[in-house]
Amino acid sequence: MLYVKILEYEAKNILKDYNIPIPTGFTISSIDELNREKADSLGFPLIVKAQVPVSGRGKAGGILKVNNFKELKLFASKLLKCTIKGIPVRKVLIEKFLEVIKEYYVAYTIDYSLRNIVFLASTEGGVDIEETIREKPYLLHKVPIDPYIGLKDYVVRNIAYKLGIPKNHVRSFTFIVRAMFNIFREFDAELVEVNPLALTDKGLYALDARIIIDENSLFRQKDKLLKYISREMFRGKTAKEEKAETLGLSYVELDGNVGVIGNGAGLTMATMDLIGLHGMRPACFLDIGGGASRVKVKEAVNILLENPKVKAIFMNIFGGITRCDEVALGIVEALKQAKLVKPLVVRIKGTRDKEARLILKQNNVEAYEDIEDALEKLRSLMVI
Repeated sequence: MLYVKILEYEAKNILKDYNIPIPTGFTISSIDELNREKADSLGFPLIVKAQVPVSGRGKAGGILKVNNFKELKLFASKLLKCTIKGIPVRKVLIEKFLEVIKEYYVAYTIDYSLRNIVFLASTEGGVDIEETIREKPYLLHKVPIDPYIGLKDYVVRNIAYKLGIPKNHVRSFTFIVRAMFNIFREFDAELVEVNPLALTDKGLYALDARIIIDENSLFRQKDKLLKYISREMFRGKTAKEEKAETLGLSYVELDGNVGVIGNGAGLTMATMDLIGLHGMRPACFLDIGGGASRVKVKEAVNILLENPKVKAIFMNIFGGITRCDEVALGIVEALKQAKLVKPLVVRIKGTRDKEARLILKQNNVEAYEDIEDALEKLRSLMVI
C-alpha cells in the first residue's frame, strides 16, 4: 500500500485549520529566507526542526533549541545541509519554544487485526514513545471506535481521566481529540498522531504532528491536500515519477544505480531481485506493461537516461502480447535522440525476439536470450 507523505509543518497547518493549538512559527528553504525580525517577533528561545517525512528526527539531531539569532542562523544552516536517515533536509520549521509541564501521546490509526479505527493515548509522549510502549505496553490505552457510532465524548473524558489530564483542561483535551478524529475521517487517513500533546502554562499544544493518508483515496482527496502540500509529496513522487505516470508507466525511484525496465510488475520485481543477487542495486522499478508500443519504450528509456543516479540500464523483456521487435525499435529511437549514452544491456525473449536482437545488434546494443548471460554482462560493465 502506498501513502501520501506529509511533513510536520504541513500536518500542523491541517491541525490549525481544525482549531487545534500549535506553536507559532514559520518555515525556510534556504538560509537567505531567514528573517531576523520574524524570529525576534516569536521571541527566543526557539526550536529549529528539520522537515523530513521520517520519525526519530530528534535522536538523529534534527531538532535543536536555539537561544539567539546567531545560534538560529548557525543551526538552521547546518540542518539545511544535512541528511536524516538518508533523506536530505530541504526545509526547516522554526517555532516558539514552549515550557512543557507534561507530555502526552494521542493518535488515531487502523488496527487491521480488529478491522477497525482505534484511538491510542498514553501519558508517555515524546521522542521515546516507541521504546516506552515496547517495554511498558500497559501505558498505552487503546480504544476501538465503531464507525457507525463514532467517537463519543464520554469515551474521551474517560481517557482523559486515565491520563491524569487536569480537570480544567479536560474540555480542551476533548476538543482536540475530537478534531483529530474529524481529520482522520475527512482526509481518509491511515494515521493522525500528535506526539507530544503538551500541557503548558498556556494550555494544551500539539508540539509535533504526523499524518499519513492512504493513496487509494487520492481521487477524492488530492484537491483538498494541494492546499497543504506540494504535488511532489504525493507518495513522495519525484517529477520523473509524475511524468512516467502521465505516460502510462509504473515508475518508482530507488537508491541503487542500475535502472530496471521490465514488462509486467512480476517480471520487473523478479529482475530487481536477480540484480540484487548478483551484487548490484536497482535504481528504480519501471514497468512498461503488456503490449507496450515503441513510443512508450522510448519514453521509458529516456527517463532512465536522464536520471543521474542510473549508471547502467538493464531491460528484461518477455514477449507475449508485447512484440519484441517493437520494443527494440523503441530502444533504438531513444538512443538516437539521447544527449547522454549509458551502458545498456537487454535480455529479450518471446514474440519476434530474433528480429529484435538483430535490430539491437545492428545498433550496437547488447542483447541476450539468456538472463544469466545478460546479468553477467551487466556486472562486468558495472565493475568497469
